[in-house]
This record gives sequence, C-alpha cells and structure tokens, in this order.
Amino acid sequence: MITATGVRKAYGDLTVLDGIDLHVPAGSIFALLGPNGAGKTTTVQILSTLIGADAGEIRVAGHDPATEPDAVRAAIGVTGQFAAVDGLLTGRENLVLMADLHHLGRARGRRRADELLEQFDLTEAAAKQASTYSGGMRRRLDIAMGLVGTPRLVFLDEPTAGLDPRSRQMMWGTVRRLVADGVTIFLTTQYLEEADQLADRVAVLHGGRLVAEGRPDELKRLVPGGHVTLRFADGPALRAAAVALGATDVDSAQLSLQVPGDGSVRSLRAMLAALDGAGAEVETLTVHTPDLDDVFLALTAKEPAR
Repeated sequence: MITATGVRKAYGDLTVLDGIDLHVPAGSIFALLGPNGAGKTTTVQILSTLIGADAGEIRVAGHDPATEPDAVRAAIGVTGQFAAVDGLLTGRENLVLMADLHHLGRARGRRRADELLEQFDLTEAAAKQASTYSGGMRRRLDIAMGLVGTPRLVFLDEPTAGLDPRSRQMMWGTVRRLVADGVTIFLTTQYLEEADQLADRVAVLHGGRLVAEGRPDELKRLVPGGHVTLRFADGPALRAAAVALGATDVDSAQLSLQVPGDGSVRSLRAMLAALDGAGAEVETLTVHTPDLDDVFLALTAKEPAR
C-alpha cells in the first residue's frame, strides 16, 4: 500500500527527514514511533499529499503523491493530531458535510453518515453539538469523518493522544475492526504499548532517520535486559540462592536478587531446580522481558537527535 525510498525533507538548514525507506503491506497496521520532533507528522503530511518531499520515490496506493495527488487522496483518509471536528455542528452534520465534500450525493451521503454513526457508537449523540462530546467521542467522530469516502488506507497521527485509558482501549478496538474490514492503517504514536498492542510492523524514527524496523517481537530481541527477580522470606534463603545461582545483583534490604534470563519455561525450571537443591525457598518470582519501551530508549540513546 505504501512504498517509499530515500525520502528527504528539510526546512532551510533543518533536516527533518534524512532518507527514510518505508514498506507498508495492504491490510496491515504499520506504526511509526518517535519522540516529539522526530519527523512523524512530516512523514504523514508527505505521504498524504499535504506537503512535498525534497527527494525520494514514493507510491501510495500505487500512485505518486507528487504527480497524482488526486488519485492518492481518493484512496486515503487522514486523521491528524488535532480533531478537525466542527463543534458548532452536530455529529451527523459533521459527517454529512464530509459526504458533501466527497460528492456522494444527498441520499448516499446521509446513508453513509448513519452507517458511521452506528459503527462508531455515536448514534445516540448524533443530534448533539460536537462541542458537547467527550474527548473520546470527538476522536471517534474525527476518525469517522476520515472514513466517509471509504478509503483503502487511513493515516492516524497520534489518534489517542490525551485520551483516558478507557477511551484509548475503545479506539484500539476501532482500529482493529477497520483492519478486519480490509483497511490499511498507518499509525504514528508516542505510546509504546499502543504500537505493541496494534502493529504488525513497527519503525522507530529518530533525528529524521529510521533507526530500526520490524515486528514488535523482533525489535524486543534487539536489546538485552531480560531478567528474573526472586524474593525470599529471610537472609539465609537469599544467601543460599545467591550462591546456587551465582547471582551478583543482590539486594539484602529487600531480600531479593536478579538473575539474567529470557523467562523461558526451560530456564525457569532449571533455576527452580537449583534453588530446590540449595534448600532456598522462593517467596515470589517476577519475570521481566524487554518491551518496546526498552527498545525505544536503547535505540534513541544510541542515535543522537539532530
């Protein structure tokens, strides 16, 4: 659905994108991660024809955004960081307005508005001014407005920014349903958990460059840091365990120790067998494996922003 090679964008002496490559298969969720100023929004603006790139080859839904912008716009929907909802209009009126802009015709446009109101659980609030909606409702309406034209590709630029946990969970469900219906999602986010929950592939953008890309589980294997934390009831058990496991990371005050490990069943069985042989009874055991937060921090620490 998206292919991009060597995409560059600069504003004067400031290089925002420094030759990035992207490949997004149809029917997938692609997440672009990065801190503020990394170039995420600029990437979305280029791919959605809002601004032009300085260099690079790009195809979106099979079309070049620079030479075939109308064809690209016909295939996509865009939801920006800030809701484009008109607060003075009702939810239905916002959707009907978008239908008119898409030249759907009066009857078809109103049918489409009603379909989206039902799909996004906004039917009861359809006749209310959007200014009275909660943050989560406004965000759902904003995404629904981007779907009026039945796009094949939807850009969601930080769609859950500022939402409470319940609204964020509802938004994740909406994204999953869109993909189940065959829509491709290009998602930008600062929430690592969001990318981990939703994305088929994740790319990390930092300082205008892609510093890593892959499936979430592939990226997690890029960084060390997996360990098992063991807590004991008393000092003798802690000391016996430290000797049996050769542990050096021992916290006598907390009666705990950490042992490097991937958390696999095999390694845990071997560890517990060694503890049993040493007569060290474990009170609690916690497994920590690297997550996308660890990946993000490790990668952005290695690559200084410019």
